[in-house]
Amino acid sequence: MKLGIPQESLAGETRVATTPEVAQKLIKQGFEVLLEAGAGADAHYTDAAYEAAGVRLVARETCFQADIVLKVRRPSDDEAAAVRAGAVYIGLLESCGDDPTVGRMVENGVTVLGMERMPRISRAQSMDALSSQSNIAGYRAVLEAAARYGRFFPMMMTSAGSAKPARLVVLGAGVAGLQAIATARRLGADVHAYDVRPETKEQIESLGAKAIELDLGESGAGEGGYAKELSAEAKAKQQQLLADELAKAHVIITTALIPCRPAPELITEEVVGRMREGSVIVDLAAANGGNCKLTEADQIVVRHGVILVGHTNYPAMVPADASAFYAKNLANLLEIMVEKSDRGPVLKDLRQDEITQAMLVSA
Repeated sequence: MKLGIPQESLAGETRVATTPEVAQKLIKQGFEVLLEAGAGADAHYTDAAYEAAGVRLVARETCFQADIVLKVRRPSDDEAAAVRAGAVYIGLLESCGDDPTVGRMVENGVTVLGMERMPRISRAQSMDALSSQSNIAGYRAVLEAAARYGRFFPMMMTSAGSAKPARLVVLGAGVAGLQAIATARRLGADVHAYDVRPETKEQIESLGAKAIELDLGESGAGEGGYAKELSAEAKAKQQQLLADELAKAHVIITTALIPCRPAPELITEEVVGRMREGSVIVDLAAANGGNCKLTEADQIVVRHGVILVGHTNYPAMVPADASAFYAKNLANLLEIMVEKSDRGPVLKDLRQDEITQAMLVSA
């Protein structure tokens, strides 16, 4: 069974869907791994390292003719058309509802599995790409903030005087938020965090941060561990109660997202105007409209003296480890998708497993 790994085509994307180490393990399991020459270069994985692992370097079009095509980002129209009928396509589809590009793949006889459709169950944790990549985003976002904040993060005492620790607020205590808390604490910041789900308080405090508690009159806990959208009344109350906490912050990392919905607005322009000159907001929800409406996707702007960072692809800033994590997610998924035979791996009925069944895209 052939696995095809083409180079990612989206501008700024540096990740690759497998690494030499993971590819070597797949080859030992009986897969033939075909990689587009140069596909791992931006993630600092050389063609020579892949060849030493037993990978066959091929032309781009050959990757899309494999039995299973592995990608990181959603396919372009040309990529979707290049996948042959009868093949399996696996990647982050980055879509909600009807998607014409993915729909055409299914109509053409391609079996499509979306990595973001992975169910939130214990068995699927080792395959959960959203979590592995969000971990990296939370870590890298704090480094971005520290680099742009013109003061120290930790309390600093020198012969020239002392500096107080930065007051850092994390909004959203999911995977990215918790990693941001942990990273900011390691850097010595005074960390506070807020989430609409009351059950996150213990997780926030276990990492050494202070939980911000607001009485909104309703819970924001949704299904599968995700947050749900609040009522209009609760949203207004949330903004009002958060305002004073946020205005005191020197750095804010926002991570609040609701699946397939615009990002909730948590930071108003009035709050930004009250923040200290030189403060930093890193908005991880920038691609979905931003938790601060002054954020501009893929731009760094200054508003009211506050630096707003709107990067939309933090994992691509840590490409070697981000690729390694994603490659392991895929390898763990492939393990449950196939069974061994004398002819090598054979694809199972993907509808018979609750994980792959949930990931399947129907026409």
